[in-house]
Amino acid sequence: MQAKPFKILGIQQIAIGGTDKQRLKTLWVDIFGLSVKSTFVSERENVDEDICALGEGPTAVEVDLMQPLDIEKKPAVHATPLNHVGLWVDDLARAVEWMTANGVRFAPGGIRKGAAGFDICFIHPKGNEQFPVGGEGVLIELVQAPPEVIAALG
Repeated sequence: MQAKPFKILGIQQIAIGGTDKQRLKTLWVDIFGLSVKSTFVSERENVDEDICALGEGPTAVEVDLMQPLDIEKKPAVHATPLNHVGLWVDDLARAVEWMTANGVRFAPGGIRKGAAGFDICFIHPKGNEQFPVGGEGVLIELVQAPPEVIAALG
């Protein structure tokens, strides 16, 4: 394996799914004290989510509380309560290129803007014959770190 042209800097987010995000907010916002920074609704992604912050500043961890818009449609953001883990990466494009060359399977959609405005892409939970390396059952989001995160964590 060739040298990595990127660095994973830390946890950017965790995404938690349920059938009722108000129940999730009772624990995460009312009990734990996280603040809701914004909301994101996407028919294509079948999601209604509140984006919360755990901590302050550029190293705060985003906690997404998600419910499906339609419980019968996919993606089923509620089916796995810990929906996905997001990781800050210092150079997303180079990371994707290197990982693809090293057999990592990415979910459809490529690099795109995520709910919080950062460029993102997802490592598929399962490898396949062409790309045998996957998340072993866990969906993993790679998130392009902005300069202030790179400075704080890099």
